Amino acid sequence: MAPPPATIAQIHERFPAVESVGMPVGQQLGVRQTTLSQKVMCRGIGLHSGSDVTMRLLPAAADTGIVFIRSDIANRDEASIPALFGSVCDVTLSTKIGNSHGHVVGTVEHLLAALAGLRVDNVIVEVDGPEVPIMDGSAQPFIELVHQAGITTLDEGRRALRVKQAVRVSNSDSYCELLPEDGCVFEAEIDFQSCAIGRQAYQIDLVAEDFDTDVAGARTFCMLHQVEAMYSAGLGLGGSVDNAIVVDGDVVMNEEGLRSPKEFVQHKLLDAIGDLYLLGLPLIGRYRGFKSGHALHNKLLHALFLEPDAFELVSLADNDKVLAAE
Repeated sequence: MAPPPATIAQIHERFPAVESVGMPVGQQLGVRQTTLSQKVMCRGIGLHSGSDVTMRLLPAAADTGIVFIRSDIANRDEASIPALFGSVCDVTLSTKIGNSHGHVVGTVEHLLAALAGLRVDNVIVEVDGPEVPIMDGSAQPFIELVHQAGITTLDEGRRALRVKQAVRVSNSDSYCELLPEDGCVFEAEIDFQSCAIGRQAYQIDLVAEDFDTDVAGARTFCMLHQVEAMYSAGLGLGGSVDNAIVVDGDVVMNEEGLRSPKEFVQHKLLDAIGDLYLLGLPLIGRYRGFKSGHALHNKLLHALFLEPDAFELVSLADNDKVLAAE
């Protein structure tokens, strides 16, 4: 059994792309790869570490993908961590990636969701600590950061991963799956005993519409009774009502309340979008999750790559030929 791809180059080498002629979704996604127009920087606190963090986003060449660099590590080669599902080393309350040298970067999912939603293919992420800053607990600050940098279209064609057959993973009554779809649809449902949350469902198509501001701005959340357990485990040390929704029984403790009536499920969708961008490529298909989370998302991506008949890589740049012929 081959190990998961460790770089974007390995994905392209192992799974040659087919032409995407006849797929209108390719034109909607954009046929060329993108990167940032200039470098940008932000500072914040790590949600779980509680440490101050400085993060820089830098332009990157085509076929680089999203690569994290621990700027506090002297050897840059040892400090490099590709944002791919095979790099995931921990899924406790967030998604953490690491490399063979033992260096890690945690809570990557909100930044990755912003990059996925804005269709940014190639970025170097320099971070001077073991965690991405949590900012306000959503992806909106990262979206604003990308807008500040600007997005540049590169000459090289974009590839995408198209789901051909259903792949599903589960744990008890929780599950998530990938299904064929001519779009990039994310659909989630949650069910909590707390009346403040309850049962909620939400759906977004990242191809057919702009990145939903309610999803992008949806904050992470936790139950008050979980906070002490997180502290005991050395997690959540930077958490507060400034960067998370805190629920006590049936009451939202944040004075300003919720940003939208379905903010809880919208944040679950945000996490799924970020976690699945660890494919290393845009997705053409449908994600569906019920009470799912980081662990099942990573399990789903591993299961997908174990079923090579369930997907194919498509070269979206072939749409240029279609347009030229029309």
